Amino acid sequence: MRNVTIRRATIADSDGILDCLRLAFEPYRERYSPAAYADTVMSADTIERRLSAMVVLVANDPSGAIVGTIGYSMMDHVEGHLRGMAVAPDRHGTGVGQRLLDRAERDLKQLGCSRITLDTTEPLDRATRFYERNGFRATGVERDFFGMRLIEYAKSLRP
Repeated sequence: MRNVTIRRATIADSDGILDCLRLAFEPYRERYSPAAYADTVMSADTIERRLSAMVVLVANDPSGAIVGTIGYSMMDHVEGHLRGMAVAPDRHGTGVGQRLLDRAERDLKQLGCSRITLDTTEPLDRATRFYERNGFRATGVERDFFGMRLIEYAKSLRP
């Protein structure tokens, strides 16, 4: 989707990011524990913390609406971590997610990152297939995410 602009989010984007997350994750609400869902879609308080703790990118359509988002941070001097990727359901399959992921990977690589990790849950099978098509592989590391299984994926950025 060429008419979408990818840019770094500001605090003024908070409501749009929260709306995008809610739209994207609503179909999975019943498959998430209440606490996992609340952590995933965030609140006014938690979005402010996310924006101060990591880089958050947004995809804007020509009207200015936020139709996608992704966050990233450096975990150490070589590993980056992705979090909070979401695309509005009416934009699935349009390339918005790909553009967000490509930009986050490019930014992390420019920061010296040679490995990227992300975590996902079992209900997000479409997202998991997307990540796998983009070179991410399950690492075997699993954690508890508010009573759900959180599965780590990683990708090398080395040539």
